[in-house]
Amino acid sequence: MIRKIGLILLIVFLSTFTFQKVILALDLDQEISKISKQIAELEKSIAPLKKESANIKLKIGYVKNQIYAIEKQIKDSNTRLIDKEADLTVQKILLSERVKRLYKNTKKFNPFLIFFSTSEGHSLIRQYSWYQSVINQDSQMIANFNQDIIDLNKNKEELKKQKIRVGHIKQSLEKRFGFLSGEIKKAEDYKAELSKKQQALIAEKTAMFNTSVGNVSSSQDPASRADFNPGFSPAFALFSFGAPHRKGMSQFGAFGRSKKGQSYQDILKAYYGNIRIEHINSPTSIPTSRGTLAFEDNYLVGIAEMPTKWGGEGGMEALKAQAIAARTYALAYTGWRMSRRQSSGSICTTEACQVYSPNRLANPGVWRNAVQQTKGQVIVSNATNEVFSTMYASTSGGAIYGYSSLGHSTPQLWDTTCNNQSCWPQNAYEKISDSPWYYKGWYKTRSNLACGRSHPWLTQTEFADVLNAVLYYSKNKDFSHLSQINSGGCFGGNDPNAWSEQELARQVSSHGGPISAIHSIHVNYSTAGYTSQVRVETDNGGFTFDAGDFKKIFILRAPGAITIKSSLFNIEKK
Repeated sequence: MIRKIGLILLIVFLSTFTFQKVILALDLDQEISKISKQIAELEKSIAPLKKESANIKLKIGYVKNQIYAIEKQIKDSNTRLIDKEADLTVQKILLSERVKRLYKNTKKFNPFLIFFSTSEGHSLIRQYSWYQSVINQDSQMIANFNQDIIDLNKNKEELKKQKIRVGHIKQSLEKRFGFLSGEIKKAEDYKAELSKKQQALIAEKTAMFNTSVGNVSSSQDPASRADFNPGFSPAFALFSFGAPHRKGMSQFGAFGRSKKGQSYQDILKAYYGNIRIEHINSPTSIPTSRGTLAFEDNYLVGIAEMPTKWGGEGGMEALKAQAIAARTYALAYTGWRMSRRQSSGSICTTEACQVYSPNRLANPGVWRNAVQQTKGQVIVSNATNEVFSTMYASTSGGAIYGYSSLGHSTPQLWDTTCNNQSCWPQNAYEKISDSPWYYKGWYKTRSNLACGRSHPWLTQTEFADVLNAVLYYSKNKDFSHLSQINSGGCFGGNDPNAWSEQELARQVSSHGGPISAIHSIHVNYSTAGYTSQVRVETDNGGFTFDAGDFKKIFILRAPGAITIKSSLFNIEKK
């Protein structure tokens, strides 16, 4: 019993010392939770690795300082704990002496003497009352400090756990972000390298129609048509109206205009604007990459930019318009001007300039007639009184961009029978001439590789993956991991850094995605002749994308050689 009283007094005696409790677990939990949240946000912010390295480093430094502050608090708490343990040792010795005195005093005092004493009764009663008061007070203090002991031991255990947790957070921070100083630059360099690879992919996918009809054989592939049945549903495909560069004269448009009875003068004025046709004394020769060639009788007769057969199909005026445009283009390219009537450079004989073919020269057909009947005729700008670069291309999708050359500006126009957008796309001249590239789904390379695909149609899973890529790019402006995941054996294989469908879906989970089902699709066309917006309704709501962003990401992400050739495009669902 005495030993229990001594222990109680020991605990009570500790109350005479000021004891600063260890930091409560709740406070540290809040701090640690705050830091954990900041680290999660930090990891999210660094994912795109955009030009935010300085800001990220500041954030990392801030988080580190917070961790160091908590470590200091834990260290201080441990120090106080050690001090209190030392105090406890001293107090235990003092308390031992006090317990001994209490024991002796207890032996000396006998409460029964109160009943036998008359002279000292009042004194004994007072003494007994005092002892009883002390005992009652000690009992109350013991009850209070029992709970303090429980809290103290709990805090000691929590302190140990928090020390371990903070250690893990610190280790995690160093592991996940300690490499930043050197790795951010390496990552940016890698992104630049990856961008080059992606640009190469885009270039290879979009390679087609750099110049004209004559250089690229017509495609009548039924699988490229909108009425093709892919054999599954829902199915999604992108259809391009024409192909780059969509400037100057549309060759199939000229063919359609010719079939509708327009003269070559009408055709040229429609495409080149404020111009006139003038007769000149043509130079006798022209310097080319094949050497110097006779201008009218060799070079122009050998130009293979428009099919000769069109002459017998109602397109003779289109052939004449092509002859004049080709003549003017060659002179302007070599530096020939109305004012000085001589060339200062040479022209290449490939599609990079203007296609010259010995086979066409040997078998020109009615093309020779078109050249001879327009001999010496060139296009002159009324604004400058000079020749200019008379660009042309196979198919422009019924909408042609304006451009400027040597001070002359050509019009932006809707190449339709109504001369505006109201009757497009049905009444475009290129549709009248049945251009195979007017409205086409592209799924083969220029060298005719199909890359594992037999048509341009995508399954819902494939198209949803493309939409998730567009959604990610629209929020982050980062396409580092958005390359195709199914190259079909083309383009050097898959990019190992491209995100899988599953990873991409996880990445867009915080941006309204992932999209897995598409209910409807709608595109908006600008009056300037391009697709401006793509609107989709999905299982995760509706999204409106910039069509330029959509086109770029679709070309990167779509499987095989499936691509968009023109900025004027439509999306079909069946």
